[in-house]
Amino acid sequence: MAEFTLPSNSKVTEGKSFKAEGAKNSRTFRVYRWDPDSGANPRVDSYEIDLDECGPMVLDALIKIKNEVDPTLTFRRSCREGICGSCAMNIDGTNTLACTKGIDEVKGDVKIYPLPHQPVVKDLVPDLTNFYAQYASIQPWMQTETPAPPDQERLQSREDRAKIDGLYECILCACCSTSCPSYWWNSDRFLGPAILLQAYRWLIDSRDEATGERLDALEDPFRLYRCHTIMNCTKTCPKGLNPAKAIAEIKKMMVERQG
Repeated sequence: MAEFTLPSNSKVTEGKSFKAEGAKNSRTFRVYRWDPDSGANPRVDSYEIDLDECGPMVLDALIKIKNEVDPTLTFRRSCREGICGSCAMNIDGTNTLACTKGIDEVKGDVKIYPLPHQPVVKDLVPDLTNFYAQYASIQPWMQTETPAPPDQERLQSREDRAKIDGLYECILCACCSTSCPSYWWNSDRFLGPAILLQAYRWLIDSRDEATGERLDALEDPFRLYRCHTIMNCTKTCPKGLNPAKAIAEIKKMMVERQG
């Protein structure tokens, strides 16, 4: 089980248990609960859900719990289509999206925790303030000096366009960064796999003209080079992307410009 950022001198305790009376096809969902304003220790509440009256995804069960069993449960969700990244959490020991994780993919009790090693706002909601600040720091927009052609887009070849495949699809759910041990211990300085993948997306874009400045900003013992190719990021990405490869490509660009 991954570690989680908890209040000092605290431990997770067993909490409340909710039964599904008369259910013939039920599963138990063990959900992390913590309200920082309460002053109480974190706990794990157990909810027994009738699967015959619930959708197939873990997010469906969480919505059912909140709507019908315990309205105090707090979590993020939006699109329910694996696009927005809002419902990223740790399910059965793996960071993933609750809206794309099938209940039948989990054996036994379904254990649900917030993304690991992040401050917790409440229950399953991590505080990603630092994560988003790091994203802003790479200036994730096209930077050019050459004036755009009048009444025309900045065009690129099919080959150049194909280079950003596997990069632009990142939804910034933070599953990869929060599964990375290097990011756990150095998140104040190491940008982490999600942000570095996003940085490479702009480095490799043929229309962007700030490659040198972008590489200069990454030339740091911590911002880039704390990646040790552990590969947790690639293994856990719910979109099937490969942040580790993107980081390796940035390192190659660093070496090539020095040569």
